Amino acid sequence: MSVDLNHTIVHARDRHVSAAFLADILDLEVGPVFGPFVPVATGNGVTLDYADAPTESITPQHYAFLVSDREFDAAFERIKRAGITYYADPHRTEPGEINHHYGGRGLYFLDPVGHTMEIITQPYGDAPEHR
Repeated sequence: MSVDLNHTIVHARDRHVSAAFLADILDLEVGPVFGPFVPVATGNGVTLDYADAPTESITPQHYAFLVSDREFDAAFERIKRAGITYYADPHRTEPGEINHHYGGRGLYFLDPVGHTMEIITQPYGDAPEHR
């Protein structure tokens, strides 16, 4: 049996709002509530299970999503239409820009609680310098 990531818990101030935000940007479905979780499943079967944080303090995390060129274009359009600030870099020093790492395209944006969300069209591991 191979080892695959099945799900991860994403803390939020409002699990419904954060799950809907990501689902809207990536054109995914918000699943039915399961206990304390609001799931958003990705195409490869990994689920982000949004849960209300037990405290007001949330440690920002980074989540990267590999998308096709078509999906990138659609998500990028939704980001721009919603007026969400996006960046070419994870340190957020290049606002309003996208990157072209490894022959693909990528960008970063923040979710409602400050988690860094990244969409890329080229997996970093496929880059010649990672082989």
